[in-house]
Amino acid sequence: MNVLFLTLARISNIEERGIYTDLIREFVRHGHIMHIVVPAERRFHQSTELQDGGNVKILKVWTFNIQKTNLIEKGIGTLLLEYQYQKAIQKYWKNAKFDLILYSTPPITFNKVIAALKKKDAKTYLLLKDIFPQNAVDLGMFSKDSFLYRMFRKKEERLYQLSGYIGCMSPANVDYVLMHNREVDTCRVEVCPNSIALCRVEEQLYPKEALLQKLNIPTDKLLFVYGGNLGRPQGIDFLIEVLAANEKRNDSFFVIVGSGTEFMKIKLWFDTNAPHNACLLSSLPKQEYDSLVRVCDVGLIFLDRRFTIPNFPSRLLSYLENRMPVLMATDKNTDIGEIARTNGFGLWTESGNIETFMEMVDFMTADRERIKIMGENGYAYLEANYTVEHSYNIIMRHFE
Repeated sequence: MNVLFLTLARISNIEERGIYTDLIREFVRHGHIMHIVVPAERRFHQSTELQDGGNVKILKVWTFNIQKTNLIEKGIGTLLLEYQYQKAIQKYWKNAKFDLILYSTPPITFNKVIAALKKKDAKTYLLLKDIFPQNAVDLGMFSKDSFLYRMFRKKEERLYQLSGYIGCMSPANVDYVLMHNREVDTCRVEVCPNSIALCRVEEQLYPKEALLQKLNIPTDKLLFVYGGNLGRPQGIDFLIEVLAANEKRNDSFFVIVGSGTEFMKIKLWFDTNAPHNACLLSSLPKQEYDSLVRVCDVGLIFLDRRFTIPNFPSRLLSYLENRMPVLMATDKNTDIGEIARTNGFGLWTESGNIETFMEMVDFMTADRERIKIMGENGYAYLEANYTVEHSYNIIMRHFE
């Protein structure tokens, strides 16, 4: 099949690891020809260009900055995306016949591209990774009475209408979409979770103690690691509250690695308080980051408690792959905590409940053998549910 994949993810090489590149490689492994369209945001100073690698063709389209920028440019850039993508596809792949269009949210503004290609008999599948504009309402970015909400909500409804099938990250996501979009047929909505290609553990760049010493991380404490975006969706205020509470302990250390719009807020807290039980790393080379995660003991997930939509962060996969139990502080609507608890690989509390969260830290520090068992439970669940082979089969059963 000729497959067109539309995304906001930065993809230059499909050999890089990630939920989209891993899935793309799985499609290629099955003999499909992948046409991938990605943004070349203006901050990277690149023009629109096509990289033709035979079975994998990557079309990089010049766009305004869409990520890590101010709301005005992000909004304008998001609205222009469908025109820019459509123009580039028409220029470079005018005569291509696409059998299947895969696309992910964010954004919700690929409607014109999808509608045009559907007229040429392409099948469509939405990978729903983000429920917008409700998530922006939850975080107070605009209200349901605003023009922005009404405009984006219409685009969201149109996107669901154009999608032959909608793959959601979890059962709670399926329920949410069907409850708030009564016109969507239940047979078109299913769980197609975030997934990765399992690979052998790479050789460590450094022995454990050498790596921890290099990063000024103690070797005699249980290491809790958070890796990923540090933005408004993560509820950074509660993360800071957890770090402050952990300063009263002597057996646990928190490693925070990431970047995002709230990074300076958390950095200011570190600069002001100079904690002895936590460190903040803005960025690491990928191999060094992977090595660091492998020598930590417990993974962390934080989400803002105001969310009414059931987010399911993909960083869970990295923790499970490294056989780590997971502590979660999220809103009440996501089912990530219940899935972790039911399957024996994690603990959950609502974000803001500092007493329960620190009890969960107690639970982890009390028994190293328990950590090992929970980590193995998580890896087994990952193998059974969150591999790209699993996601590929879910998608392709509709089109073969």
